[in-house]
Amino acid sequence: MSDDIQIGTDGRLNHFISLEELPRELIEELLTTADSFIDFATRDTKKVPLLRGKTVVNLFFEPSTRTRTTFEIAAKRLSADVITMQSDGMSTTKGETILDTVSTLQAMHTDTFVVRHSFSGTADLIARHVPQHVHIINAGDGRYSHPTQALLDMLTIRQRKPNFNNLTVVIVGDVLHSRVARSEISALKKLGAGEIRIVSPRTLIPTGLEALGVRIFTDLDEGLKDADVIVMLRLQLERMEGQLIPSEREYYRYYGLTEERLKNAKPDVMVMHPGPINRGLEIASSVADGSHSVILSQVSNGVAVRMAVMSKIMGGFRQSG
Repeated sequence: MSDDIQIGTDGRLNHFISLEELPRELIEELLTTADSFIDFATRDTKKVPLLRGKTVVNLFFEPSTRTRTTFEIAAKRLSADVITMQSDGMSTTKGETILDTVSTLQAMHTDTFVVRHSFSGTADLIARHVPQHVHIINAGDGRYSHPTQALLDMLTIRQRKPNFNNLTVVIVGDVLHSRVARSEISALKKLGAGEIRIVSPRTLIPTGLEALGVRIFTDLDEGLKDADVIVMLRLQLERMEGQLIPSEREYYRYYGLTEERLKNAKPDVMVMHPGPINRGLEIASSVADGSHSVILSQVSNGVAVRMAVMSKIMGGFRQSG
């Protein structure tokens, strides 16, 4: 994907598909904008009229709770009209193509589509086939990208550890099937993280990962040494073909984050997880609910980040004609 898809000829952010092509300055601007939305949840009036009259359609072709809900709340807090459609209620179940579905909804004067799909590149495909005044936001596609998740994780880190240059960030788990991991690596590199480590069984490490500038470990204790931030990934058993791990019990034994293993990291380490959490498989409940965990902050920050992205894309936009 090239810059002309996401950034228009006028320099405005037109679509939000991936972080890879976006400049660091724009990513930092989005984080700063998100910060300004953080306290909205505590106000008596939680809405601003920034997107009044705009229509946002959430197209979710695969199950989601956190992402779908936070996009809905974010759009409503910006005063947009919101429609959420899930795969079992779409005409694609009757044989209609995704592009035909989008074209039909676009004819109803939709301004933005938030798209989640199990196939990589779906959001990019749609972005290349909609008119200039219609915007696409990627809410997660296949193994390719989950840019708003990475952005909210960067916001969560920045709130507690603002100097990325000094950070050692460790991403643990099923990297092979994770769109989150790819977006996290891209975001961390853009923001100048000191060291990015991947800890995973060899069977769950994609080919060529070293080319992204990360250090790879297969031993969790070694990989966690002096870590500032730990990002635990969900073990995506539903995406696995063949026997990639011996058993869930063995996986937890070698790669589950426990309080004992946490001692390898720095005393003020942050523990993150994009959710949903498989307790006792990727992470012990005592760690997920413990003092180092910022998992609930990630969820709260998800609303602010998605408000920032939508306001950046649609705020101030006026359709000609």
